[in-house]
Amino acid sequence: MMKEHSVPGMPETVTPDQFEKLDHESRQGEKIVRESLSSWKDAWLRLRANKLAMTGLVILIILAFMAAFGQMMTPYDYYTNDLNNTNQPPSAEHWFGTDDLGRDMFARTWMGASISLRVGLFAAVIDLLIGVIYGGIMGYFGGRIDEAMNRFSEVMDSIPYLLIVIMFVVVFEPSMYTIILALVITGWIKMAWIVRGQVMLLKNHEYALASRSLGAGFSRILFRHLIPNASGPIIVTLTLTVPQAIFAEAFLSFLGLGVNSPAASWGTMISDALSSWMYMPWRLFFPAVLISLTMFAFNVFGDGLRDAFDPKMKK
Repeated sequence: MMKEHSVPGMPETVTPDQFEKLDHESRQGEKIVRESLSSWKDAWLRLRANKLAMTGLVILIILAFMAAFGQMMTPYDYYTNDLNNTNQPPSAEHWFGTDDLGRDMFARTWMGASISLRVGLFAAVIDLLIGVIYGGIMGYFGGRIDEAMNRFSEVMDSIPYLLIVIMFVVVFEPSMYTIILALVITGWIKMAWIVRGQVMLLKNHEYALASRSLGAGFSRILFRHLIPNASGPIIVTLTLTVPQAIFAEAFLSFLGLGVNSPAASWGTMISDALSSWMYMPWRLFFPAVLISLTMFAFNVFGDGLRDAFDPKMKK
């Protein structure tokens, strides 16, 4: 017969009346109530909690809206000269004043916003396409292919960026598309290095090895598995590339290498207003403030995206 052993602190015999029936609320105490979140939704929630980043996003939305529709809000266009109303200060008729040819500064300012944003976005998207393909090939194959391609990108990066851009714009006819192509010549390199590092980090993970063992080719593994899992750093780099392109376009336009007149650009407007800014400050004030505001908005939004996609920032 088995000998009964008593547990210290517990009665030797257990009876049914010593048990307590739990109600419904007590049974739910151990239930996991937090909603399961995808990585994208979790990043969006953390981005939304970043007030500075959301402020930057709101500013960018307003700037994009005004760049698209701002010229429609005034009866004046950006190119018609009115020599009877030159250098007029801001008023109810001309909200941002007029320039030395009597052109409406409000219409020209938002025309400049349209050009600057298009240059920044197009240049960033082309940098994204070239950088993802080039960096993906480097990171996936490695070895001699990676070494040769990486040396080429290092040589390109060692050439002064603005020297290449200025030479390219001087050789070809200045236009918005010439500036975009000039910015793309070396603008893709940092994106390629980011993609290369991410692909080298991810290509030996289980899902990539399993896909390779099932016979998947290079393009399928890269674009269906590796690039989507590296999308966080890629998006952050893309967001920070746009303000760099906008500033480069404004700088080239300031030097007279930008879009041709009568097309407006923030850089050309600042260049035209610089000689008389002490007497007609409104001509310099509006484009300068909008350039600064755009750079600020893109940078704080990009910083917010970086923190949102950073797993170390999760609580």
